[in-house]
Amino acid sequence: MADDSAVRSGEVDLTRPSAARVYDYYLGGAHNFAVDREMAERAMGMWPDLPLIMQANRAFLRRAVQFCVDAGIRQFLDLGSGIPTAGNVHEVAQAAAPEARVVYVDNDPIAVAYSRTILDGNERTAAVQADLRKPDEVLGNPEVRSLLDFDEPIAVMMVAVLHFVSDDDDPAAIVAGYREVMAPGGFLVLSHASQDGQPHQADSHQDLYRRTPTPMTMRSKAQVIDLFEGFDVVEPGVVFLPLWRPASLDDVDEHPERFSGLAAVGRRTATTSR
Repeated sequence: MADDSAVRSGEVDLTRPSAARVYDYYLGGAHNFAVDREMAERAMGMWPDLPLIMQANRAFLRRAVQFCVDAGIRQFLDLGSGIPTAGNVHEVAQAAAPEARVVYVDNDPIAVAYSRTILDGNERTAAVQADLRKPDEVLGNPEVRSLLDFDEPIAVMMVAVLHFVSDDDDPAAIVAGYREVMAPGGFLVLSHASQDGQPHQADSHQDLYRRTPTPMTMRSKAQVIDLFEGFDVVEPGVVFLPLWRPASLDDVDEHPERFSGLAAVGRRTATTSR
């Protein structure tokens, strides 16, 4: 189960669920607590498709990483990376390109602790505890700077994380903070919970997350498109999770809109200040 040392040190509040640990539970992981499982079960009671949506999101991540590797990317910054489960960024990237370098960033001490355990001995990876809402701090972190070269193209991963950033924190400005240090040819990989597809489910789900330290703000396709300012969105554009470059049409659900998450990849074409 979850990391005992972090619990003993007081880093983890066992009275409130964590989005990272709830996500781990949806994916069948073991790095979660009773409070996380209770929230996940309540959410699934309202929205039984949630585990399938999370699995579709994970499958998108794997396809997007492979796309980036095929495009020549050899370094990845995974923001809001969560708790490691099968098919992590470094597993996919390094299977195709052993020289690929990956930095995971999360503000949950459990996620970072387990990441460091799994990554032990892999010199081309690192896990950093930091808040993605503060790009300057993340980008200035010594571990990030020692492993990643921002003069070369990089893939910045924001997979299923920006819906935990409120409008007050200005997600577009946060994306811009990372965009401005990206060399041309890099990619933004993004997925986002959306009201589109199943709007009748959205309000109750957002209400449930408002009771946690990580309230959720679902956004429309138009709002997600706006996050890609400064990037050329590659085909097929901003689409429901299963529709982003599926390996086979057999993998596409008859009703992809039931997967109320949007996904896209954008290529950085120019910079303004680096």
